Amino acid sequence: MTIQIWQAALLGIFACLASMPGLGGTSIGNYTLGRPLVAGLIVGLIMGNVSLGIIVGTAIQVVYIALVTPGGTVSADVRAACYIGIPLAMMAIQAQPDLAADPSGAEAAAVATALGATCGTIGAILFYGTATINLVWQSYGWKALENGDTHKLYLVDMVLPWISHIICSFLPTFFILMAGQGAVDFVMNSLPMDGLAMKTLFAVGSLLPCVGIAILLKQVIAKPTDFLTFFFGFTLAAVMGCNLIACSVIACFFALINFQMTTLKQKLATAGTAAAITAADDEDEEDI
Repeated sequence: MTIQIWQAALLGIFACLASMPGLGGTSIGNYTLGRPLVAGLIVGLIMGNVSLGIIVGTAIQVVYIALVTPGGTVSADVRAACYIGIPLAMMAIQAQPDLAADPSGAEAAAVATALGATCGTIGAILFYGTATINLVWQSYGWKALENGDTHKLYLVDMVLPWISHIICSFLPTFFILMAGQGAVDFVMNSLPMDGLAMKTLFAVGSLLPCVGIAILLKQVIAKPTDFLTFFFGFTLAAVMGCNLIACSVIACFFALINFQMTTLKQKLATAGTAAAITAADDEDEEDI
């Protein structure tokens, strides 16, 4: 698999769009185009292999399923993991006959997660580079506010940031992908599949999804009984063979039951409180 100039350019544009949190009110940019599962579909369409793109995107999505940027602090940049890591992983998988024969296998997933995580870590530099350049545009915005030129804020908000993203998103994505096949071939030729380095890469890559799930558990588990709810969906998929849509329908059913029970408890508590107040008023009247 080789990447044409127009493919690298198009992927660079999507890298820019995915790194803009304000695009579409954060619902289209950072939190949609910037998710590996969505990016896998887009990259697959651009590179002409949708199924492999989705498989690779799914493997990388598990790693970054709970990635957040509290206070602007990032340990990895999903933009780079999506639009640099996924294409490189697709090329790496198709370059090896054993991996290409079973792209959804454990070894192919390990290669995808390892390359995605590597690109995501390197991409953190691009994130901070973008933020640093944006400080210049923010200074222009403050001056416009001080002078009362509010009409210039559109330029600061929607136009000038494109310069930052072209420098730190488009250009790195374009040049890395244009040299991507050669870089992947060099790595694969230098590191044989049965060598210690590649075995280590597989081992680390297979553990990365556990990190993403562990971070997610840390966010959603408040008490030990919450584990039952979390693992219930996995149980449905493993024992009953339910797909994601079926699990979602079952989850909605139980959510409705829980909502009705909670509402009933609140009504009973309200009725009990009202009865207690009424009884207290009756006792006061008898004392009078």
